[in-house]
Amino acid sequence: MPGFVLQAAPVPTDRPPPRVRVGFTVSKKVGNAVVRNRMKRRFRALAREIIPMNGFPGSDHVMIGRASGIEREYAVLRQDLTKALQRVAK
Repeated sequence: MPGFVLQAAPVPTDRPPPRVRVGFTVSKKVGNAVVRNRMKRRFRALAREIIPMNGFPGSDHVMIGRASGIEREYAVLRQDLTKALQRVAK
């Protein structure tokens, strides 16, 4: 997706299947600390809204921010995350 990369991996079977877990990372290439923190806050809001319904139980999800993600509107990011989860499901 233009604003982020989504990765998902199953949790090893030696642990009990947890609820859906999500991690966020935004590198310094994206911007200063204020910009990176704003992007992570947006990612957290997206994750709370979409991943419980569309995520994969027993999997870890990681959202990696891209420079264009801070400029994208929240509604567009929401659509991008839904599409990314559908692509990962295939």
